[in-house]
Formats: sequence, structure tokens, C-alpha cells
Amino acid sequence: MRSHHHHHPSLSLCTRAHQIGALALVVVTFLLTRSLDRFSSFSHSDYIPRTFSHSTSHLFHAGALNWPQRGYGDSIQLRIYVYDESEIDGLRELMRGRDGHITPQACLKGQWGTQVKIHRLLLKSKYRTMKKGEADFFFVPSYVKCVRMMGGLNDKEINQTYVKVLSQMPYFRRSGGRDHIFIFPSGAGAHLFRSWATYLNRSIILTPEGDRTDKRDTSAFNTWKDIIIPGNVEDGMTKFGGSRIVNPLPLNKRKYLANFFGRAQGKTGRLQLIELAKQYPDKLESPELKFSGPNKLGRADYFDHLRNAKFCLAPRGESSWTLRFYESFFVECVPVVLSDQVELPFQNVIDYTEISIKWPSTRIDTELLDYLQSIPDERIEEMIVRGREVSCLWVYAPETSPCSAMLGILWELQRKVRRFHQSAETFWLHNRSFVNRDLMEFHSWRTPVPLP
Repeated sequence: MRSHHHHHPSLSLCTRAHQIGALALVVVTFLLTRSLDRFSSFSHSDYIPRTFSHSTSHLFHAGALNWPQRGYGDSIQLRIYVYDESEIDGLRELMRGRDGHITPQACLKGQWGTQVKIHRLLLKSKYRTMKKGEADFFFVPSYVKCVRMMGGLNDKEINQTYVKVLSQMPYFRRSGGRDHIFIFPSGAGAHLFRSWATYLNRSIILTPEGDRTDKRDTSAFNTWKDIIIPGNVEDGMTKFGGSRIVNPLPLNKRKYLANFFGRAQGKTGRLQLIELAKQYPDKLESPELKFSGPNKLGRADYFDHLRNAKFCLAPRGESSWTLRFYESFFVECVPVVLSDQVELPFQNVIDYTEISIKWPSTRIDTELLDYLQSIPDERIEEMIVRGREVSCLWVYAPETSPCSAMLGILWELQRKVRRFHQSAETFWLHNRSFVNRDLMEFHSWRTPVPLP
């Protein structure tokens, strides 16, 4: 018995030691397994980093645009129907004005040129379908910003004409507009169509303008359905090689630290830059430009000045977006965004911290110049190199190009495809037919279709 009592404590100790050891082994195994799982999830082929991680290898693969697989798919698979101007009464007026005298060629330039370019590229696209029944999307061409600027239609006529056009689109009524695409390429955005909030509040809007603080205090941009597109840069600057209007200068040949070339338009940020340039004329070039007269810069002169600084300042104007942001890449000047509400395109593939700077618009003073002065040329060169590699995404070229704005837009559209498009005005029966409130089958719907 005594011997038994001598061995029992040691047995208890051994058992307790084993228990502690086993518990420790379980904990270590759990932590190790969790770490491996986390590592595995981050290295899984479905995961694409949201940033360049100091490399553009995620954006380009074998010389072609490499869009994130997550949320987009392996390849573009779209069918887009493009309405013809002759098939709907009023559509021609939205493209050529009430008298039909405005030509598409006249609308190619300026900030509204994307209306024409995207339309033309879709007409030639391999993703275009001539069958409405198989379309994922319906593109509604309109050059209405250009038409308005050239006196082809006034605001009231634009509103009335849009409503007339939409009432002749049964497919628009069927989906509540969810699968219809519209372009509004200026700072005014969809507000050019005064009743957009009634009729286009579910449609996909392509716009460079994501401003939440417009003059009406109501933004037409919706983060989840709309797509930010690049501004329309002068064609003569988007060509690669030596055929551009002007070519970039070496960094050590540039005269100024920064510049801003644009009309003040009474905007606080722009006026501050003009005053700052007067205080530091050797660092900042920012003359007070005019709409017309001897001080109005020609396009070649404009880009010639723009390329002569390390940083191109891009404050907001009438609205938050600015074409200057995109133009700066083609003179290889690092853009400095001074517009707090700005939205930039293709953020799922572009890490803007690698190619630009965003600075608070409330701190446009000597602090800004001191900060820019402190950035080493080596870092500026790095940003220029990376900006050069992604600038193809600002070019409205055919989708057959390995990289273009059009290709980026198509990838973004792919994320918007929805298979269940029925609206509150669409019903279906046991035989799978779609009907309206009068139980009329969809293929028999007559135009004009009543709109909300």
C-alpha cells in the first residue's frame, strides 16, 4: 500500500504534465492552422490585391489589361444593343439638334467628346448585338451636352425630347431603366435632363462627375450603379510616340515646381492659386486666363506650359471633376488633386497613391508649396513612370487595344449585369410570359409606353 501511495503522486504529475502538453499542442496547432489559412486565403488565385504594391504587374499581364477576377470574372461577356437614331422619334434631335444641323464631328472635341467616342466605339464593338431580346444592356446615344452648347436645343426642349424618347422604349419600361446606359460627360451630369430623378434614377449613367455637392445640392451620381469615366483629352496628346502636340520635358529641364492653367471662374481654390503664384512666381506658374482675347492660350501653348512643371495642380471648377487631372499624364506631370469630392475612374485596378497626390482644398497656401518642394526627384520620377503605364486607360481607343478607356468601361459594365430586370410595371404568368398591368404580353406592348 505504501508503495502504491509512493507512485500515485508521480502518476498524477505525469498525467497533469501530459494534459498541459496536449493543451499547448492544441493551441499551437490551432494558431498555426489559422495562420496558414489566412496565408492561403491571401494567396488564393481568386484574390487580386487592390493596389499595385509598388508594381503594375497586377494591372497588365502579357502586355494586356488584367482586370481583377473577383467581382468581374475571367473575361468580358456582354451583349449591348445600341439604339439607332432613326428607330425612335426624337433621338435624332438629341444627337443633332432640332434642325439636324449639328454634326457628330463638331461634338468630338471638348469635355463632351466622350458622348460621340463611346457611341462610335460601341457601334463597332464585338459586344454589340442587333437583337434586343439577348441584350444585357441598351445604350441610348445622345450628344445633348454638345447640342445644348451649340444652341440645337434649349433646356425645356431637352427635357421634353428625352421623355418622348423614353416613352418609345418598351425595354426601358420593362426593366424600369435598370439595363439602359446614358452618357452625361460634363460637370452638369444628368442634370442636363431636368427630370432625370424621375426617369433615370435606376439607369446606368456614365459620367466623369461624381460630385455630391453640386449647385442643386442633389447628386445624379450613384456609387453602386453608375460608372466614372475619364475625361476627353485632346486627341493630339493621347497618341503614343513622337506625334503628340508636345512631348514631355526631362524633369531637370522644367522651370517650375508646380503650375495651374485654368480660368478662375470666381472659385476660391483657383483664386488662391493665382494669388499664390504672384507671391512665388519662381515656384508656381498660374496666370489668370481669359475665355477670349490675347491672353487666351491655344491648345499647343497650353500643353507647352503644362509640361514645364513637376506638379500639375487640379482644383475643382464649377464641379468637382477636372480634365486637367487626365491631361497631366500626357505631359508626365504629377497631378495634385485639390478637389475634396472628386471621384476617379477604375479604382479597382489603379492605386492613385502611386501616380498622384490628393491635398485638402482648405490648405491651398505656402504649406502646399513647401510640401511639394520636399518631395525628392526620385519619388517624382517613380510616380511619372507608373503614371505613364496607366495613362492608356484615359485614351478612348477600340476595345481591341490591350488597354483603353473603352476596355475599362466594358469591364465595369460587366459588374453591372443583372439577370432579373423586371420592374414594378412588369408581371409574369404561369406560361412564363411577361405582361403589363393590362395583361398584354410584352411583345405586343405599344408605344408610347406610359412612364411614371
